[in-house]
Amino acid sequence: MYLVLQRIKTLLEDCVNGSKMWLLMQSDSVANNFHELTAELATLLDILPVKDVEVSEDVEELFLLLRKQCSQAKVFVDERDSSLRLEVLTMLDRIQKEIVPDHSKLAEILDFLGLPNSLSCKEEIENLEDEVQNQQDEKAKSDVIALIGLVRYAKCVLFEPLTPGSDSKTKKSASDVNIPADFRCPISLDLMRDPVVVATGQTYDRESINLWIESGHSTCPKTGQALVHTSLIPNHALKNLIAMWCRELKIPFDTAEGNDRVNGVIKNKAALEATKMTASFSGEQNGGLPVNGREAGAIPVLARYLGSDVGAGSLNLQVNAVTAMLNLSILEANKTKIMENGSALNGVIEVLRTGATWEAKGNAAATIFSLSCVHSHRKRLGRKTRVIKGLMDLAKGGPAGPKRDALVAILNLAGDREAVRRLVEEGVVDVVKEVINVLPVEAAAILEMVVRRGGITAVAAAHSTIKKLGTLMREGSETARESAAATLVTICRKGGAEMVVELASIIGIERIIWELMESGTVRARRKASSLLRIVRRWAAGLDGGFLEGRSAVATPTSSSSRVVISV
Repeated sequence: MYLVLQRIKTLLEDCVNGSKMWLLMQSDSVANNFHELTAELATLLDILPVKDVEVSEDVEELFLLLRKQCSQAKVFVDERDSSLRLEVLTMLDRIQKEIVPDHSKLAEILDFLGLPNSLSCKEEIENLEDEVQNQQDEKAKSDVIALIGLVRYAKCVLFEPLTPGSDSKTKKSASDVNIPADFRCPISLDLMRDPVVVATGQTYDRESINLWIESGHSTCPKTGQALVHTSLIPNHALKNLIAMWCRELKIPFDTAEGNDRVNGVIKNKAALEATKMTASFSGEQNGGLPVNGREAGAIPVLARYLGSDVGAGSLNLQVNAVTAMLNLSILEANKTKIMENGSALNGVIEVLRTGATWEAKGNAAATIFSLSCVHSHRKRLGRKTRVIKGLMDLAKGGPAGPKRDALVAILNLAGDREAVRRLVEEGVVDVVKEVINVLPVEAAAILEMVVRRGGITAVAAAHSTIKKLGTLMREGSETARESAAATLVTICRKGGAEMVVELASIIGIERIIWELMESGTVRARRKASSLLRIVRRWAAGLDGGFLEGRSAVATPTSSSSRVVISV
């Protein structure tokens, strides 16, 4: 009885917290699910010995009424739902044929679904993006992506309308109008010509996201989440809707004008991130070191001052040399030069391991981070035992600043599966457990990446890690709580029932999740909602993986099963 009621509760929460547009599309399936659960409840009520429970007459009367209603229940789908579902499907079909949707009909659909303004549409888009990650079937993913395009279009034309202006016959360029945010690529900020969806459900222009991935990144630029795969799913519906919008405003769509000049925005975000990390090189001329790091031949010269044999009087020289090497590594061309220069690369690694000061070691770690922004360099660096051990030692024993530099470099290297294996062998999970209270955001991000890249076994073996993340989700900063929730969702999805059991055993975990859903960032609230559904699905026995291994995880007399009742 308890399990059936939990399943009903979970289904209700999924309907309330998920995408309204997707719920409309799944109305028949959801109605069948409710009917099946009602039928199961009716069977249980039939065999419940209510006479032996010794309840009052009023309660018994209510019980009999409930049993009668459950036994007579039939599958029910509101005719209005069916009608609107057909209208949405027809609208999507017409969009594929590049026929402009009826705006009044679109407004009617959104009003019925409770999406009356731009903010509610934004939340609906985010829910649909989450739904992309939940779908395994490719057809279902394509359907959700089409709905994302439709809601983006509706948000723009209904709640953020742009009128052509007085001279509507004159052709404009994309730079002449204020392009809606939903039609812009988050990377280039330009009008999307070929919108595609990545594994996290976010939408980008194909050219921009390809540049991002090819430069060695394995995360979603907008959310920072690791990409489970780098496949790009075209959003044909959104592309057609943008094309129709452009035709209405007399904007050429087929050409890719302006893609390389977007308000001076740097497309290569790796260079931007590396620039933020660097410190300015000292203005002094120390031992003939170049002030301008871009001078020809600077790399071999700097390499001479990176060895472990620097004297006590040359400590500043080593710090300045490795700092200059860090500045040089900002430029893509210089990354390759450093990697190809054996003495320079070995010198940076030597400073990382045996540097004369913590500052020198920290800047060496930051240089490793900068170099590893290129995918091929990341793979090469991740295979070097000295790099892994050097970063791990610095993360364990360094002060806060250098420790953070080491953790950020470790996070970047963890984008490669082979590097994750080496990191796990060197005890990265134990290191993260030690530093999670000091640097929670970096530590949580590393855990999430390790799990995504095949290190789930190591995390699963360290059960206390789950509890530390639970504590962080309750007591950490806003960013740390968001990272902890995202990491726990990944761990539970990848680690299966045992990880969920560990999470469910945390005292007051539902209250912690609810607090995050009420007060966290937008992404934190979405992750907390997913986490709550995972816990409740497990508790209700809806998780297929849990049911298969249930005898090994939670028996009727085990402490785990008692957790189910407390949840």
